[in-house]
Amino acid sequence: MPICIGGVADHVHLLCTLPKNIALSDFVRSIKANSSRWIKTIDNHYAHFEWQTGYGAFSVSPSLLDKTICYINNQPEHHKKVSFTDEYGAFLKAYNIDFNPDYIFTD
Repeated sequence: MPICIGGVADHVHLLCTLPKNIALSDFVRSIKANSSRWIKTIDNHYAHFEWQTGYGAFSVSPSLLDKTICYINNQPEHHKKVSFTDEYGAFLKAYNIDFNPDYIFTD
């Protein structure tokens, strides 16, 4: 069930609950497929729209829902100060998630 959706030109945030019997990869695949079909009905301008192949998914503590909603709603202003790529890399580093920057945002 969606709680908050927002983003900017190069990425989208979706804060939602996910039932434990639905695999995250299936959920993302469904969101991407259905939204791609939908946007292509809006205008020919979107005829070649494609999502990137990857995605990031993170759990959020219920105590941080309000803060997360505020973060999502303020994306345009927030990314005037820091790029999404820089922020994402800093996030991964802060949580000690190993990654190779050569393989992030390659498509």
